[in-house]
Amino acid sequence: MGRAYFSFVVSGVSGLQSRNEPRCRRGFGTKVPKHLLLNTPAFRPDAGEIILASASPRRKELLSLVVADFRVVPSSFDECEVPDSLGPSEHVLYSARMKARDVAGRFPGSLVIGADTIVVVDDTILGKPVDAEDAAGMLRALGGRTHQVYTGLAVVGDGKEESAYERTNVTFGALTEELIARYVATGEPLDKAGAYAIQGRGSVLIESVSGCYFNVVGLPIYRLGILLEKFAHL
Repeated sequence: MGRAYFSFVVSGVSGLQSRNEPRCRRGFGTKVPKHLLLNTPAFRPDAGEIILASASPRRKELLSLVVADFRVVPSSFDECEVPDSLGPSEHVLYSARMKARDVAGRFPGSLVIGADTIVVVDDTILGKPVDAEDAAGMLRALGGRTHQVYTGLAVVGDGKEESAYERTNVTFGALTEELIARYVATGEPLDKAGAYAIQGRGSVLIESVSGCYFNVVGLPIYRLGILLEKFAHL
């Protein structure tokens, strides 16, 4: 379907929805990995309650897929405090650890999950745009090219800390100035790293994804499951 069939809507209801939802078909006799069963009563963390140290509604929605009972307590860590000398993977790991440690310090006995996501192109880290003009500039840099999305994860609790990161390659189609302007006008890019949302209207900008889709949304479920399994009685 050509891009002319898509229409960005600034207000009201848009008929455009993401069609990038992953599907998984398992043959008879295939065993499901243990860490994909965290939503069952068998999941019992060694620590107390589970806390997501993020205000992101997207991370909250994704975590609810695998953890039945948790609450959200946003971290007060300022992402601007991440040292500029760090590379992309070190950057997201540092930020995720600091977020998790911050909340864990306020809620001892809890199991705290911290996360941080960035977009990288030409060795330049793209965070959230400061305004519409900044968002348009980011989209111009991404158009017709492949960039990387990194998410760092940290789980803190029970006197220990586990962390890991995920990297996904995302390729954008060619973007015209008109298309960029229409997308920015929706307001969707303004609170997203890299100025786009793969699960929203921004899905029509993306030609292909190589790696974990959930990582681009903001919470790599498979990688998080591996970390949580280290804190669970399964």
